[in-house]
Amino acid sequence: MRIETTMRALADPTRLRIMRLLSAMELAVGELAQVLGQSQPRVSRHVAILCDAGLAERHREGSWVFLRASVGNERGDPVGEAVSRLLATAEREDEAFAAMCADDRRQLQNIRGAREENAASYFARHADQWDELRQLHSPDQLVEERLLTALGEEPLGQVLDIGTGSGRMAELFAPKADHIVALDKSLDMLRVARAKLQNLPSDGIELVQGDFIALPFQAHRFDTVLLHQVLHFAQDPAAALAEAARVTRPAGRIAIVDFAAHDHEELRDRHAHVRLGFTDKAIHDLLREAGYQPARPIALDEGELTVKIWLGTRLGMPASSDARKAVR
Repeated sequence: MRIETTMRALADPTRLRIMRLLSAMELAVGELAQVLGQSQPRVSRHVAILCDAGLAERHREGSWVFLRASVGNERGDPVGEAVSRLLATAEREDEAFAAMCADDRRQLQNIRGAREENAASYFARHADQWDELRQLHSPDQLVEERLLTALGEEPLGQVLDIGTGSGRMAELFAPKADHIVALDKSLDMLRVARAKLQNLPSDGIELVQGDFIALPFQAHRFDTVLLHQVLHFAQDPAAALAEAARVTRPAGRIAIVDFAAHDHEELRDRHAHVRLGFTDKAIHDLLREAGYQPARPIALDEGELTVKIWLGTRLGMPASSDARKAVR
């Protein structure tokens, strides 16, 4: 019986502490061991029991294994939700348990500090490159404001931020989303994003390593899909948008923020851009072939590079033809 397995999994003080820690933020096994003051093998055994009971779930990023509570994901597990509410109530009502949880959360500050330090170090090593590119286009704040305006007041629902990078888009849209998944192929960028997003509610944000041409999600999961300054890295933009369409629900929306077509060839070598921007027609055709109804594009041309915002609404039937001709 699921309920018996669940109760047995919770019948240990360390596992109760782990569940409360995971309600605050996603943690690596080693980080959990640091907070709990226990060996990593011992913590791993506790984690295995919680995962076997369906109360927590693992996901791997390179050599690291991260843990999250099985609450707030697309499965909507009612038992997990009930356990989360029970433990929150226990922390409010049980003084001894509350004191233990408070001590653990103070230890979390060391984890947060270490993440922020690593992120700052990464940015410092790459600051010159990013500053050089940023000077060529409209200010980031203006682009963000126009994107927010373009998406309007309609609820964002389940959001996928493809190529989250520093996590800025996930941070920007999290208050308007039911749940946001921040995906990136780069482990370095995921660590940066984790530092930026670690103070958001843990049941509202999820970080995932993955490639935009093979998204690790079931079909029709997301209401809103974002590709912010990502598509110009794609060898095959049609394949990337076909994958985005696969995971977008009918009537869901996509927002692409990228450069208009340009001739800054140096961006290929200095910033690994595969595509030197896109024409409106290319994106229009790509969206249509992927199964979206394109909207009128928005241009921000305050710099040498024009930034474009292209929106689309997912149609009910999947695309059947090839869009590669749109960008050849």
